[in-house]
Amino acid sequence: MQLSEILIERGVLDDIGLQRAEKAQRELGGDLREILLKLGIVSGEDLAAALAQQHGLPLVGKREYPATPLYLSKVSVSFLKASKILPLRETDDGLELAMVNPGDDYARQAMTMLTGRPVQPMVGVAKELEAALEQLYGDGRSSLDRIIDDAGQGAGGDSEEDIERLKDLASEAPIVRLVNNLFLRAYEERASDIHIEPSEGRLRVRFRVDGVMREVDSAPKRLASAVVSRVKIMAHLNIAERRLAQDGRIRLQVRDQNVDMRVSTVPTLHGESVVLRLLEQNNVVLDFEVLGFEPEIRDRMLNSLSQRHGIFLVTGPTGSGKTTTLYTALTHLNQPERKIITVEDPVEYQLEGVTQIQVNPDIGLSFASVLRSIVRQDPDVIMIGEMRDLETAEIAVQSALTGHMVLSTLHTNDAAGAVTRLLDMGVEDYLLTSTVNGVLGQRLVRSLCRHCREAYRASEELVRRMKLEPLAAADGSVTLHKAVGCEECGGVGYSGRVGIVEFLEVNDAIRELVLKRADATRLHRLAREQGMISMAEDGMRKATAGVTTVEEVLRVTRES
Repeated sequence: MQLSEILIERGVLDDIGLQRAEKAQRELGGDLREILLKLGIVSGEDLAAALAQQHGLPLVGKREYPATPLYLSKVSVSFLKASKILPLRETDDGLELAMVNPGDDYARQAMTMLTGRPVQPMVGVAKELEAALEQLYGDGRSSLDRIIDDAGQGAGGDSEEDIERLKDLASEAPIVRLVNNLFLRAYEERASDIHIEPSEGRLRVRFRVDGVMREVDSAPKRLASAVVSRVKIMAHLNIAERRLAQDGRIRLQVRDQNVDMRVSTVPTLHGESVVLRLLEQNNVVLDFEVLGFEPEIRDRMLNSLSQRHGIFLVTGPTGSGKTTTLYTALTHLNQPERKIITVEDPVEYQLEGVTQIQVNPDIGLSFASVLRSIVRQDPDVIMIGEMRDLETAEIAVQSALTGHMVLSTLHTNDAAGAVTRLLDMGVEDYLLTSTVNGVLGQRLVRSLCRHCREAYRASEELVRRMKLEPLAAADGSVTLHKAVGCEECGGVGYSGRVGIVEFLEVNDAIRELVLKRADATRLHRLAREQGMISMAEDGMRKATAGVTTVEEVLRVTRES
């Protein structure tokens, strides 16, 4: 069977992707496998698995590479690197040899002659094998270490460097490679944010992966100005201004995927700190089921969204997926018979058929000023990125009263807190009860890795303390799962995130409490009595279903 047929059969390649790769091969030449990798159509892991299936060979995992090099005196390192092969271990049957291209008969025969042992080929993932080669037969340094050394040769200055010299340095190849390498690594590790933080002795770089910060390779402090300047140049920011915070945007392609990066810089004691938020245009999944919404909650929420007018709110802290939920709701509402306009800061994802406006406070284009104008654009649905002040909230309320469906977000700890937050802003209670249809509160928890999660029976004490009795099996037992860690998840035990949510439906009983100025605790208690599933309860359901762990649910719900 052809390799392309295997990739299609495994569901990692489609006809359109194959046609693109074949077209590139006809125009540029080269091996189809390399083109599939360079275009980002197929990952290195998927390609290696398909090659292993095609040749009937085992696939090498990261942990199977040796700790010490074999045949240092017999085999040329340049030959190993050029052939992309790596001796793994000697067995009674011969030499186990990891190969990126298992069809390379010359390399197999050469290793047999050089070592005097029959070769047992195995398939390795290209980037993993190359990294192991460098670690075992190179100088032991990562490619990022060498880039840093190259960059350091021209980076002898400090934050007082001449601006023109800094521009030149930020445009030199080593610094460009260093920054591009950070972007590529962040993409490959599924990071949502890149933090570039100068400290007293070094430039620290951290990624936020699945909501948790993780430190990666740091660079010498002398590179801080050049690295930050390179990012600022890419984001079209003023590199001469280091005393004020700046915001910008970088748009680029990484492995054939469109990636937008929101850039924020702030001055600190040791230099400018930069945070980049990665937004993958091609990979966002706008589906409530995929996002982790249980059918019961989803149905209630969609019923609220189906109203002709009113306000639908999504609440939660920064980074809890509020915007993604709003975009998913807009996708559900996006019908030819509806006019949808959004006001955002910034526009994170572009939706076909939706009129999207990005605010710009510097020229007076604020949420409030845009909202006054778009009401005259005859919309059916208005999405406001965030209700930040009383003026914006009042215009949203007026829009809902005049027959529009308004969607927006608020920063509160839970669904009930959104109502009291609007009251605290100064929105009149009688207007609030007349307009708000429902409030969705949400958090994101890390999903367990499907390859290594381990089931266990919860103790009676844990079941009682977490109130898991309603989720017990017929015999009264509760099965939970714990994170273990494997090659697939990088040893973390988690891969990806899923939402835990609660939906507060604003009915007559809730409205009565709002008019009495009841606090969020009383509103939450009444909603629970009426059948609302709380975030903690939704999380525990997902824990017993093996989606996440009890520890993850407690981590995000206790923060509230």
